[in-house]
Amino acid sequence: MLRVLIALLLTSFTCGAAFAEKRVALVIGNSAYKSAPRLTNPVNDATLVGGMFKSAGFDNVDVRLDLNAADMRRSLREFAGKTRDAEVAVIYYAGHGIELDGTNYLIPTDAALETDGDVLDETVALDRALFAVESAKQLRLVILDACRDNPFAKTMKRTMASRAIGRGLAKVEPTSPNTMIAFAAKAGSTASDGDAKNSPFAAALVERLPTPGLDLGKAFRFVRDDVLKATGNKQEPFVYGSLGGDDLALVPAKPVAAGPQANPDSEIRRAYELALQLGTREVWAAFLNRYPSGFYTDLAKAQLNRIAAEDARAAAAEKVRQAEEEKARLVAERAKKAEQDKAGAAAKAAEDARLAAEKAKQIEEAKAAAAEQRRKDAEAAVAKALADKQAAEKVLADKVASDKAAADLAAKQAADAKARESEQKVAAVTPTSSQPSLSPQETAKLVQSELRRVGCLAAAADGDWNATSQRSLTLFNKYAGTKFDAKQASFDALDAIKAKPGRVCPLVCDRGFKADGDACVKIACRIGYRVNDDNECEKIQDKKPVATREDAKPRDDARKKVESSPAKPQATGQMFCNNAGCRSVRPGCHLEATGMKPGQSTPSSSGASSVEICN
Repeated sequence: MLRVLIALLLTSFTCGAAFAEKRVALVIGNSAYKSAPRLTNPVNDATLVGGMFKSAGFDNVDVRLDLNAADMRRSLREFAGKTRDAEVAVIYYAGHGIELDGTNYLIPTDAALETDGDVLDETVALDRALFAVESAKQLRLVILDACRDNPFAKTMKRTMASRAIGRGLAKVEPTSPNTMIAFAAKAGSTASDGDAKNSPFAAALVERLPTPGLDLGKAFRFVRDDVLKATGNKQEPFVYGSLGGDDLALVPAKPVAAGPQANPDSEIRRAYELALQLGTREVWAAFLNRYPSGFYTDLAKAQLNRIAAEDARAAAAEKVRQAEEEKARLVAERAKKAEQDKAGAAAKAAEDARLAAEKAKQIEEAKAAAAEQRRKDAEAAVAKALADKQAAEKVLADKVASDKAAADLAAKQAADAKARESEQKVAAVTPTSSQPSLSPQETAKLVQSELRRVGCLAAAADGDWNATSQRSLTLFNKYAGTKFDAKQASFDALDAIKAKPGRVCPLVCDRGFKADGDACVKIACRIGYRVNDDNECEKIQDKKPVATREDAKPRDDARKKVESSPAKPQATGQMFCNNAGCRSVRPGCHLEATGMKPGQSTPSSSGASSVEICN
């Protein structure tokens, strides 16, 4: 670096006319990325290259570090205004870049690039930099040290599987004349940051480009060789675009001196003036090395001391700035802690409020449950009172019905007693020897009346000794232990029946009623049950079986057989008894005596019994 500055100083004393053209440069270095690991060298490289342009005598060198997207666009817009009246315009960029579908983009420090679509919104296209140098009249140069391994490409989500995101930057073919684009590594490959303070590409640039009179094409070939050597042939810089046939150097060559030699003092003075214009530590050091003594040497030492003092002041100012930043950081951290404490307090208050609301909700739910329970208890009490009322009404109705039945029975017994009294009077008046003189119908009527009194006959005493009367006498024989012939009414049977003071046959009630003392009361089944043919409560089936034609045919035949057969008398209020006990004769059925011998008119005392015959 020092050799280059000395050469620049020594070759610039007599070429004042060569710097008549205006040269401008914009240098950008991005290291502090917010969404990616920090890069070490871009800021150092930008500072080094910016110093090189200043040492090369550029009229305006703008060095910008760690720019976000808005600052990068503003810097390029401002630089485009400076290139309108410039002959040479140069842009140097160090940092991350990315290639998407064949287009190159420069990545600002605030880019997140979560998806490939974010590239269009969060980066700056390389074409924007080419547009900024387009107004330069002689040379348009863009140098990209942005081919580093890009971490965004590894984490970026693809919105389209076919979208191409390259490794490094894509090849570029400039359309404007006298335009060159220099890549730190050729298209599709990545560049190295190196192990030193500066990248191999930046170090080669500041070594080769300021060489006076060295054509840019050749200078970049020297840069290529230096980088290949430094990286062990792993990184190859590449230049896209072309220049005209004339040599074009970044620093013009020293013109050949013509005429008599200039005065040595004049040469020293011009060298001092040139060094004064550049005003860098390196230039003054080169001047002192060239001219170790003399008036201008003392002036140069004074300028060097001034620069040292300025550097010390800048260092002190930097320390003050860092202290202020540290102070601001601490204040921000304390403010952040205060905000965190405040947020914690707010969160705790919100949690307490939530717990209080939850507790209030539980209390209200408990109240609602208690109110619902009270409602259910009240409804249950009302239902119980209604059930008790209905039960009391039923008891009362049963009592009324029982009293009515008892009254009817008493009236019936009184009538029977009156009838017996009249019959006894007749019997008393009529001698026993004359009893056989009563007609069979009158005798049957008297026997029927007595059978009704003792509860063995339910039909009226009409004097017709039919099958019903016979069955009633058979029942009397069964329960009284007698053996009278049931086929006819006899005076012996009449005397035996009269001898019984009370009921002999059990009370027989119609279907749906049951005996309760001397009265029949209606059978009451609970909900879901009904009275069956045996006068018992049975559960009501939800679905009744559907009769098929095969099932219906036997019933139809039985019905036709019954309809064609002569009707048989049916006993009402009769009892059917067997070894299992006694029950009421089912509706539609009648009792017939069995076990009689041929010619026998009444069941015999041995082996005779009755069966229940149903239609």
